[in-house]
Order: sequence, then C-alpha cells, then structure tokens
Amino acid sequence: MTPDPVPASEGAPAGAPRPGGLGELAGRTVSRVGYGAMQLERLRDDRGAAVALLRHAIDLGVDHVDTAQFYGNGFVNDIIREALRPQDDVLIVSKVGAVSDPGGPRALRLAQRPEELRAGVEENLATLGLEQVPVVNLRRMDAGITIPVTDDQVIDLDDQLASLIALRDEGKIGAIGLSSVTADVLRRALPAGIVCVQNDYSIVARDDEDVLRLCEAEQIAWMPYFPLGGAFSWRAKVTDEPAVIAAAEHLGCTPAQVGLAWLLHHSPRTLLIPGTADTRHLEANLAAGAITFDEKTLAALDEIPTRPVHRPDH
Repeated sequence: MTPDPVPASEGAPAGAPRPGGLGELAGRTVSRVGYGAMQLERLRDDRGAAVALLRHAIDLGVDHVDTAQFYGNGFVNDIIREALRPQDDVLIVSKVGAVSDPGGPRALRLAQRPEELRAGVEENLATLGLEQVPVVNLRRMDAGITIPVTDDQVIDLDDQLASLIALRDEGKIGAIGLSSVTADVLRRALPAGIVCVQNDYSIVARDDEDVLRLCEAEQIAWMPYFPLGGAFSWRAKVTDEPAVIAAAEHLGCTPAQVGLAWLLHHSPRTLLIPGTADTRHLEANLAAGAITFDEKTLAALDEIPTRPVHRPDH
C-alpha cells in the first residue's frame, strides 16, 4: 500500500514519495496527501515527539501542512516553526476568522472583522516565523460546523476579502482560500483569486457537492476537513459504514484508509490534510494515497448516502 517513489520537485525531499500522487495548490505542485497539524496539540506535554512526528511526515513526502494560530493557542504554529527547515520548502496553509479563547465558554471565539483578520495574519507570521504565509484561508460560518455568530461578527464578505487582498498586495500572504462556505459565497469570492476551499466533507457528509463541483470548474483545490466524518458523537462515521468495512476487508487495509482513498478518487481536485498525533496513523494516512478500487468496490462506496446529522439541542 506504500506509494512508489517519484522524482522530487518543489520541496519534496530527494527520493521521497508523493503520497497520493501529484496535485496543485496555489500554483505549486504538491503531494495530494498532506498533513493537518491541529492534533499536534495532543503532544503538548512531549514537545520532542511533536517535532519528530512532523519531521517524519516531511520525510515521507508531505509538502503542505494545514494549521491555524488558534490550534493550541499558538502551540501548533510554534512546533511547525521549530520542525521545518527552509530547505524543506513546505507550503503552509493557515486560517483566520477565529481566535483562541482560554477560559471562555468555548475554546474559540469568532474574529471576523477586517481588523481582526489582519491581526490574525500578523499573529501567524510571528508564531510561524515567516515573512509571508503562503496561503491564508478565511474561515467563514456559512456552512458545516460553526460557532454561534453574534451580531458584531456578521461581516460582509467583500469587506473581508478587501482586507485579505490588501495583505496579499503587501506580501504578507501569498494566496487566499476559503473555509466553511456555500457555493454562492465561493462564486462571489472568485474575483479575489481563490486557490482552495476547506469544507466539512466525507463519504457520509456530501451536502457540499455543489461547492466541490464549482471548485473543479474553477480549478480550485478542494481540501475536506473531517474527512472521516465523526469528530462529534452525534455525527456519522465513515468507518462504521458496511460498504467501507467490506472494501477494507477486500483490499487488506483499514476502513479509515478506504474513506481517505475514496475522497482522492472522487475528485481530481481533492487534496487531503488528515491529522494525527500517532506515527502509525500518520503512515497509514499517507499510504491511503496508493489505494485503488475496482469498479464494483467503487460503485458500492459511491452509493453510500449522505447521513443525516442528529445534532443535540443546545
């Protein structure tokens, strides 16, 4: 299940594989399987292990990493700064639109105003130790799992994009992406030059198929978060699906690997950013990029319906 090595280019270590094959992000050739850094926070008490895990990902061909200043209230960005070397040439994707809120009613609070977006970029630059963040996603609240929005955080998209475009013009960010948006919001944002979209999406949560198809039409990278569903007890899990379990048994891999591989097969614009704090899970996630499906297995997976969300009342 391990991908075959291919010639290195644009940041992949010499002789490293390209997990999942070749994809495109912000005008660069990247591996289709990257790394989502959020779960590095679980290694807060073992900083050395966190650094080693990220280094191992790079050694295995990961060349794009998803992060945010609010992951671990700066801890994750700090680990990335320590672990990565300039010669790694890893493309870092961060996000703004929320901030850590230690001691608050929730771990995060929204920060959607233009001045808050600018402050978020400045914080990312400081904690990552960069002069420019290659890609910054605007984390909206239009779709997926969202934080309750207060009136002062209902901000017009155009005002937000104007702030990010100014930061791009200043050289503080390289490119603009979006997260948790509808197709209508993405369509409105296209003139800003959107390079990627991160939405809640998996084989059991395909309500945003229209957003994916728009990304395909506009050649925008599609980077699903919660790629295995779950995440909360009230959400369906990809790994519980009988068709996924059957496919894993047939292929000699894990149900999680089937769920990740299906996403790559479902759209050529998909780039994966699965996260983990465990070395074995990291290796399994990257190996999922080499899994292929026969027509019968793929058809059975395609027939899995979107599962309804039974979110408890608040």
